[in-house]
Amino acid sequence: MRRLPARPRSKQSRLAAELFGRRGETLAAWYLRLKGYRILASRFKTPMGEIDLVAKRFGTLVFVEVKARRSGSVADAWLAVNDRRMTRAADYFLARHPRYTGSDMRYDVIFLAPMAWPRHVVNAFDAA
Repeated sequence: MRRLPARPRSKQSRLAAELFGRRGETLAAWYLRLKGYRILASRFKTPMGEIDLVAKRFGTLVFVEVKARRSGSVADAWLAVNDRRMTRAADYFLARHPRYTGSDMRYDVIFLAPMAWPRHVVNAFDAA
């Protein structure tokens, strides 16, 4: 399935989208904290892209992608998850933070939609 090219956005709509995304990441961070996760980093920037959240729980290092949508289904948001980019960004994080190198790791995705509980997909994909 091919994606349609993104339409040009005005500066104001880009700022609104950025604010919406940040709000979603903040909500996801609190959701994870309530589930017993410790947030190590948020919005960690790498040359390969950004990791929305890096968390740790029971010795497992968790790289979290947050997908917040104003409308639509989880299936639509799932198409926007780029596992290759996420694994490369995680490798960069580990290179910058060698103390976490021996930890177990996994990749999670949290989907946020209006009028719905957050959907936390644990171990969303395998990095192998």
